[in-house]
Amino acid sequence: MTRVTALSNPLLLGFEEIERLVDRATKGGDGYPPYNIERIVKDDESGELLRITLAVAGFTRDDLEITLEDKQLTVRGKQQDDKARDYLYRGIASRQFSRTFVLADGIEVKSAELANGLLAVDLQRLEPQRLVRRIEIGAAKPVKSRP
Repeated sequence: MTRVTALSNPLLLGFEEIERLVDRATKGGDGYPPYNIERIVKDDESGELLRITLAVAGFTRDDLEITLEDKQLTVRGKQQDDKARDYLYRGIASRQFSRTFVLADGIEVKSAELANGLLAVDLQRLEPQRLVRRIEIGAAKPVKSRP
């Protein structure tokens, strides 16, 4: 059975990769940790600066890992239980998480900083070069028919 999507239009050629990226992006987790995405600045020279901020209270730099693979930015956190503590009540769980963001072409990861329980990952969207190319129309070539 063939799956029909908005990108299945015959006028949209070569967009299969976008459909695959949308599928990857929609497979989310449980919503932890919460995050913000904001536009910091738009500059004609440097392009657009974006920031992803994740609330990772209780995590240290050693507990966090940021990877970029195949246009997919992944932030992972893993905390170790402190066995030496004897909790009477435990409302703050040490837990693992993995949060994934699919990046468009032209977006580069610039830096990451951890301060006051917030992990900020800065991204830069470079302005694509606009190319206009004229296509010459040649004479028709005879098509050979198969016997």
